[in-house]
Amino acid sequence: QAQLVESGGGLVQPGGSLRLSCAASGFNLDYYAIGWFRQAPGKEREAVSCINSGAGNTYYIDSVKGRFTISRDNAKNTVYLQMNSLKPEDTAVYYCARAAWCRLSRIYEYDSWGQGTQVTVSS
Repeated sequence: QAQLVESGGGLVQPGGSLRLSCAASGFNLDYYAIGWFRQAPGKEREAVSCINSGAGNTYYIDSVKGRFTISRDNAKNTVYLQMNSLKPEDTAVYYCARAAWCRLSRIYEYDSWGQGTQVTVSS
């Protein structure tokens, strides 16, 4: 059974950093794109970043470009999201999910959603 488990969230001050992990089990991460998403209270879930299988092309929404970096370690079956220069508006529950390829605008194409990890950016 395919499963993704997020970890690494927490409370951080504005300008700080966190690294989220998305650990996969039950399937081979090599063959899937993995996306990171977030949902703030009262808002819809939005795509944040995605990394393809194979060449590992990466994609980001404009608001996190230059601050977030997505990467994958297939040997560890894990995808990471390094988040730097965090802002209060980054506060949300962060989720990872898999898809055949990265298309940030098509959240419905992703499956095997994890349970999420809370990121709170506050002084």
